[in-house]
Amino acid sequence: MNKRPLAVTIVSWIFLATGVISAVYHFVTIHLDQAFRGENALILSVRLLAIVCGVFLLMGRNWARWLALAWMAFHVALSFFHSLQEALVHSVLFLLIAYALFRPEARAYFRPASIRDV
Repeated sequence: MNKRPLAVTIVSWIFLATGVISAVYHFVTIHLDQAFRGENALILSVRLLAIVCGVFLLMGRNWARWLALAWMAFHVALSFFHSLQEALVHSVLFLLIAYALFRPEARAYFRPASIRDV
């Protein structure tokens, strides 16, 4: 088994924490009369997707790093509708996450075991 790089572990736990904290926040702040509105389901699904990314990054699933990058790219795109400063912050986070998940050590970790052993 290939050892998980520290950068992958950190990114994984950040995704997990972000997903859990934001999902709990969403549940606490939502009003009962608006609980089943479409946008609330979409918001919750995006937050749950962060949890899925974190869990499967820890498990070494290659698709999870691509999903995590897509999740972050989605946030970069959304942040352009808010402010330039927010877009820049999300863009920097996107680059840092991409660097952490696609470094040579991370690529080796996410490579399937059958290919690693050859």
